[in-house]
Amino acid sequence: MFTGIVEELGEITAVENLDDACRFRLRGPVVTEGAKHGDSIAVNGVCLTVVEHEGDEFTADVMAETLKRSSLGALAIGSRVNLERPTAVGSRLGGHIVQGHVDGTGEILGREPSEHWEIVKISLPADLSRYVVEKGSITVDGISLTVVDAAADFFTVSLIPTTLALTTLGIKQPGDPVNLEVDVIAKYVERMLGDRAIGEGTAR
Repeated sequence: MFTGIVEELGEITAVENLDDACRFRLRGPVVTEGAKHGDSIAVNGVCLTVVEHEGDEFTADVMAETLKRSSLGALAIGSRVNLERPTAVGSRLGGHIVQGHVDGTGEILGREPSEHWEIVKISLPADLSRYVVEKGSITVDGISLTVVDAAADFFTVSLIPTTLALTTLGIKQPGDPVNLEVDVIAKYVERMLGDRAIGEGTAR
């Protein structure tokens, strides 16, 4: 489990295209400290498994399904990525519960800068809009953010200077894809209410 608090901006240093997958080599001095084979690291919000670790770099395999459902397929050598290690048991939950399971992708639609923050508008797939509410939580490229406005096909977030400086949202421009993970609690509530409705219908 992650919290959506990005630890560092990493970089793709090598890309190996396989028949039905892709192997990335990534540089991240912070997240590789103490890393070992089999550990999990979130890359732009996608939970990946460490295959090899040497110095401040690690490799991770990404299967075709993940490449299809996320924006990782657009990464190339030199791409900057958000990196986060799993949260430790007993540590503070600085963001919200993030699984590292991408629900879909959005696109940066626009940026509105101001003196102390920046409003970013992001497209929202139709099948995810019911989970996104004003002042609710959403994960964008692995970053835990609060929704400012929520519409049927887009939402906005307000970014402080720290987020702009330390994550990919500081450099992404209109047209760039982003990974989206909605609040998992909303999905569980929907499922439980749906099962209850089915049960009540059967009882009648």
